[in-house]
Amino acid sequence: MTKQLLDRALTIDIEAFQIDLVLWFTHDHRDMPWRKERDPYKIWVSEIMLQQTRVDTVIPYFERFMAQFPTVDALAAAEEEKVLKAWEGLGYYSRARNLHSAVKEVHEKYGGIVPNTPKEILSLKGVGPYTAGAIASIAFGLPEPAVDGNVMRVLSRILLIENDIAKPQTRKIFEEAVRLLISKENPSYFNQGLMELGATICTPKNPSCIVCPVQKHCEAFHKGIQTELPVKKKKIKKRTVPVAIAMLQNESGETIIEKRPETGLLANLWQFPNIEISDRNLTKEHLKTYLEERYPIQVDLNDHLVDFQHVFTHLTWQISVYAGSFKAKEPITNGTIVNAEQLDAYPLPVPHQKVARLMKGE
Repeated sequence: MTKQLLDRALTIDIEAFQIDLVLWFTHDHRDMPWRKERDPYKIWVSEIMLQQTRVDTVIPYFERFMAQFPTVDALAAAEEEKVLKAWEGLGYYSRARNLHSAVKEVHEKYGGIVPNTPKEILSLKGVGPYTAGAIASIAFGLPEPAVDGNVMRVLSRILLIENDIAKPQTRKIFEEAVRLLISKENPSYFNQGLMELGATICTPKNPSCIVCPVQKHCEAFHKGIQTELPVKKKKIKKRTVPVAIAMLQNESGETIIEKRPETGLLANLWQFPNIEISDRNLTKEHLKTYLEERYPIQVDLNDHLVDFQHVFTHLTWQISVYAGSFKAKEPITNGTIVNAEQLDAYPLPVPHQKVARLMKGE
């Protein structure tokens, strides 16, 4: 921690800050299923699901996931495809694959019991400093920092920290700030209080300072510059990639799907045949030629059904869906033919879930 930050932190009544924050969280926190107990496995799963995802979206996924995989051992024993299917629609599928790999390690190395030291937790696949800190503090009551975007926003205003939060090294400053301020008696509620405050009151725009439980401790509020913090550089503009998806059916109403590569975007999920378009003037004949070169089939394509977008963190797919029929000339080895009922068993990315609903007439 820089001397300037240390001096600023020491001007705060740390004990009063802890009491105000913890007391507020005790009485005013939102009701979430993973907050009902301190099971480290459930806290771990919830924190992974909450990465880049809204709480109201996560809750039903979490409840279904826990019903299907209630323990570390149950998840460790599951097939990856079933795990991905349970995660279907939640996005950022590498989270599910890493979680699955990590619980297998916990099953094999720790007898199915989540380790209780920050170093061991951090060593698990897909667990970064924030998740490790959250598990350590919430499940095990250890005074470890759990610094996410909400926490950085709150503390940038409380302590008037003007470092660019988009820079990885800035996180270290906030981690040191938490170590200085954290309640040793109740690190769980302290960390959760900072997260909750950032999510509900100390929001990016129009923070509700009038009802903030720690307003009297906030340097930015006293200077009237709370909306100017945190400092964050502008995001890089996303790429837009046109994609054509073929929704093909044979005389029996079956369709072709294929598995995506084991690495990269949406790894190991299933999809309808598709092609990224380098030329925006793609014609039906181009797509027909691609399909017949990729599979041993004869294709008859209709005009495209619908256009829609799907937005990822770093790019946007501009999707055009084409319907058509196919006849297999010989067995397909680089894909599989399924009917509508069988299709439900395969984990599909969100854009391809939409195509599946189209195929079913929904």
